[in-house]
Amino acid sequence: MKTYPHYLRLLAMLLVATLAHRVYGQSEGNYQEARQRMVQEALVAAGVKDPRVLRSAAATPRHEFVDRKYRRYAYLDMALPIGDRQTISSPFIVAYMTESIDPQPTDRVLEIGTGSGYQAAILSPLVKSVYSIEIVPALGRNAKRVLQQLNYQNVHTRIGDGFKGWTEHAPFDKIIVTCSPEDIPKPLVTQLKEGGLMVIPVGERFQQTLYLMRKQNGKLVSEALRPTLFVPMTGQAEKDRQVQPDPLRPEAVNGNFEKPPQENKFLPGWYYQRQMTWETDDEAPQGQHYIKFTNRTAGLAAHIIQGFPIQGSKISQLKVSGWFQADNVASGRSVNEFAGLTISFYDKNRQPLTMVWIGPVQGTKPWHRLNKTFRVPASANEGILRVGLFGGTGTMAVDNVQMSPVAR
Repeated sequence: MKTYPHYLRLLAMLLVATLAHRVYGQSEGNYQEARQRMVQEALVAAGVKDPRVLRSAAATPRHEFVDRKYRRYAYLDMALPIGDRQTISSPFIVAYMTESIDPQPTDRVLEIGTGSGYQAAILSPLVKSVYSIEIVPALGRNAKRVLQQLNYQNVHTRIGDGFKGWTEHAPFDKIIVTCSPEDIPKPLVTQLKEGGLMVIPVGERFQQTLYLMRKQNGKLVSEALRPTLFVPMTGQAEKDRQVQPDPLRPEAVNGNFEKPPQENKFLPGWYYQRQMTWETDDEAPQGQHYIKFTNRTAGLAAHIIQGFPIQGSKISQLKVSGWFQADNVASGRSVNEFAGLTISFYDKNRQPLTMVWIGPVQGTKPWHRLNKTFRVPASANEGILRVGLFGGTGTMAVDNVQMSPVAR
């Protein structure tokens, strides 16, 4: 199969964007409008409450931290490529992690994984100083340049292995880790002040949990916040994972929704769940449980998401199916905001390749099975599975989501 040309990659990005929010032009007035919309629809609606964090997000020019060709998508709640297989985190996850550490004006904060510099910029007006480390030299240099141009004077950057911390400036009041190790690096525990907070995603490559850690008597006491997904770590740290994903056997984890929500009220295997409930019914298509999305405001997010590995050079097609039930389901603010299931494919550099979908699910219908077989781009390295209303309104129930690969 031929690889997808550049214009189709941009089309795929546009399709993802229009499923979530409006795409904005590149004028300063539009950027300001887009930031305000982002704060309300991607942050407030998803549960971010700290007014200081919301003000910082509304004032921080996220478009300055992404490549010019992606600036029109800067204020959508999505990750965007920044080069070297890395992405700028979505506005929600940045705001959520910032709120989690309860930033105070006297805090000295260590950030592991500068990336684009956006997380440091959000922190800057909220704390005394930010010390940010990036292991990829090109990203570190670019982030430093952008932060200096935008006059974030209390942000200090360096290039190096973030898991070793920044000894000469330790201890730190708070630590934010934006890459996902299997275990918490010991130097970071040592460099966190007694009583200090650390927010960190921990887990397997495609199954991670965001934890809030508090240091008590020299040890970390953890609280599981929510499932999440961060990009691969760089270099040896990623290669040394004890549990490696299998790109030849992509599957929907907990696709039958029989595993109940955990203590943090989030469904195992899935993340970024919005306006979703876990239901019990002996008449469910498979097992006794399913999920249900309800949205009354057109354009508001109602979905769950899951990442998965896939090797497009070995897998030619992906068979996808699911059971759906609809109650007065309609499109949102445009025909592009419709209910159903979507899959986005990305290459090894996390550049978008294409997006495919099952849907739209519309009207009022009893349980029914939908299925399609999709071509997999030869350069595909991973995928994102999304299920939900995607800005549509009404109530949609979903059960028994399955994926099955077909070898080339």
